[in-house]
Amino acid sequence: MLQIRNELTPQALLPKIEKLWQASAAKIRSIEAAYVPEKGTPVFTVAGRYTARGWTEWTQGFQFGAALLQFDATGEREFLEMGRQRTLTLMAPHLTHVGVHDHGFNNVSTYGNLLRLWHEGKLGEQQIWERHVYELALKLSGAVQAARWASVRDGGFIYSFNGPHSLFVDTIRSLRSLAVGHRLGHTLMGENDQKISLLDRLIQHARATAQYSVYYGEGRDAYDLRGRTTHEAVFNRNDGNFRCPNSQQGYSPFSTWTRGLAWAMCGFAEQLEFLQTLQGVDPAVEAFMRKAAQATCDFYLEHTPTDGIPYWDTGAPGLAKMGDYLGRPSDPYNEHEPIDSSAAAIGAQGLLRLGRYLKEPRYTQAGLTVLDTLFDEPYLSTSADHQGLILHSVYHRPNGWDHIPPGQKIPCGESSMWGDYHAREVALYVQRLASGAPYLTFWS
Repeated sequence: MLQIRNELTPQALLPKIEKLWQASAAKIRSIEAAYVPEKGTPVFTVAGRYTARGWTEWTQGFQFGAALLQFDATGEREFLEMGRQRTLTLMAPHLTHVGVHDHGFNNVSTYGNLLRLWHEGKLGEQQIWERHVYELALKLSGAVQAARWASVRDGGFIYSFNGPHSLFVDTIRSLRSLAVGHRLGHTLMGENDQKISLLDRLIQHARATAQYSVYYGEGRDAYDLRGRTTHEAVFNRNDGNFRCPNSQQGYSPFSTWTRGLAWAMCGFAEQLEFLQTLQGVDPAVEAFMRKAAQATCDFYLEHTPTDGIPYWDTGAPGLAKMGDYLGRPSDPYNEHEPIDSSAAAIGAQGLLRLGRYLKEPRYTQAGLTVLDTLFDEPYLSTSADHQGLILHSVYHRPNGWDHIPPGQKIPCGESSMWGDYHAREVALYVQRLASGAPYLTFWS
């Protein structure tokens, strides 16, 4: 169980955050120098070098968005030019990509960051055409994402790349594309010129995720532990009924893949913050999102080692051989089951945002505790020979895609685009808290 350190403050983490940005700059430059677009998007490292792995193209926004976060945090203009140029020349296909549920990952991390920086006056000479480009891109992305719709008996959801029967817990964080599009006044136009509200679809998807992807200890099945999540919820397309939980990247439908848990923690927390900016939202919407956010964050606290870095799945079979693994710090070099540091990077932001939203110090201090571990060895990578920023991330353990170094029995020592991006994003979040800068949100 995570041992919360109540003495930590955002200011206390600044030395580690400064060290992170120093390491980050060299790694972004190294990836940019080696990047050949024709060879695919970098996804995760093998022996310290970023490689492509085709499944879906969901990580390119993290690649270019990382440079924008680096600029935001340090003011180094080379990273602004790098991120802006790569976004404008290479990201357009992602705006109209109808085959994925990842628009929030790709497009809000790039066009969204650029629009936010424009509104904050950080882009130098402000040209109105540039703002319009970013706004148009985000409107397109939100509408295309909202059009990927599966109707079910009690609502609907944005379906995964597996098809209209499949609801992924990951997509709760991609709802930011619909949120931004709605704030920009955009709607999806359907058959017979029907205007479809992006906000309505955001709420319906969030409700489906809260109902079918998150457990509450209310007797749903024999493995109903409050706060655990399932990666995939499967529906019968003939009648719209929910059929069963499933897992693509976790160990089983009845255990908790911790990165999926982290997506829910962060996604629900930031949507609660977004709802605060709107008028006329049904209080029941806030209630179900708050219930899901608290349940998942509480589960993380209870099922993570003392230092706040989780193993990749709470039901992974090798954990039974490790004794009281929750009663001691995480061990990325053990012989049985890998750590997933990317889940920590994502989940920490959820803890921090929920703590601020609820004015509940327990969650805030828990988030800071996670980051105090994550932003230091053996997780922070400072080696010039390794392109990754945060070590000990896992991509797809069941498929065996993760690199196992010589002399080790499990994957370790590698990084992922999403883990590195979210470590930078939460570092910027805490840096702004510490300095009194404007509060960091995904919308402008």
